[in-house]
Amino acid sequence: MTTTPKLILIEGLPGSGKTTAAGLVHELLTKMHLDARLYTEGNLEHPADYDGVACFEEHEFAELLGSFDQYSDFLNEHIIRQTGRCFLEYRRLQQKYGPEFPDELLNAIFQKDIYELPLEDNRKLITERWRKFTADAADGQDIFIFDCCFIQNPVTIGMVKYDADRETVKSYVTELAATIEPLNPLLIYITQNELDHSFRKAVRERPLEWSQGFFEYYTNQGYGARQQHSGLEGTLQVLKARKQLEEDIYSGLTIAKHKVDNSAFDSLGYRQVIAGILEQYYK
Repeated sequence: MTTTPKLILIEGLPGSGKTTAAGLVHELLTKMHLDARLYTEGNLEHPADYDGVACFEEHEFAELLGSFDQYSDFLNEHIIRQTGRCFLEYRRLQQKYGPEFPDELLNAIFQKDIYELPLEDNRKLITERWRKFTADAADGQDIFIFDCCFIQNPVTIGMVKYDADRETVKSYVTELAATIEPLNPLLIYITQNELDHSFRKAVRERPLEWSQGFFEYYTNQGYGARQQHSGLEGTLQVLKARKQLEEDIYSGLTIAKHKVDNSAFDSLGYRQVIAGILEQYYK
């Protein structure tokens, strides 16, 4: 008997069609009259991940207050204290207050973004977050759909940012997989036969600022910097290394999982394949 997943994870490399797949899963489950909640990349409401959130120790937050005394009331009003730490959802504040949220303060807060912290600290905070989400979701009826935060984020911070060894990155994802086990997770991994083609297509179709930021992140630190890669061609080399690592991670996972080939960018065929996967678990 197939166990019904309460969590569906969509993963794959940039330009593979992850976000489209996540949207299709949400649409198809909704048509089945199931309560499905979709969280795509960058969603500030994400229940298991952190986006635009900084984390301070108490003494670090005190230092921030000392450096920006004129904003101390504002910061104290919005700080969230949990488990002995201070969390600041600075992207929400930036959206809310716009120009009133000064760049100098934003830059200082960004230094403590959870995805700018050392890998060990990041892993601890993220794992705690997933553990809490799992406990909360296990008691409800909703099906959650997460786009690219299960494999992509650990690999990006582990390999791309910090050039951590393969086993360290793999163990990060394995720990998350063990954490979410009570939700009977289903992983759908989107693949492309031609990484070069799919990523160049994404670069052509997305804003210039996206590609420039992507190139810088992938080549100016961690693995890319050590390999002395640069620009589009260097970024492709890092992505090829990331692809190999993600394939290794995928092979080692014991959760329910399926690979979907989207090389043809055939929207109808893509939809049919994903629908076929879901029908195996949701009747």
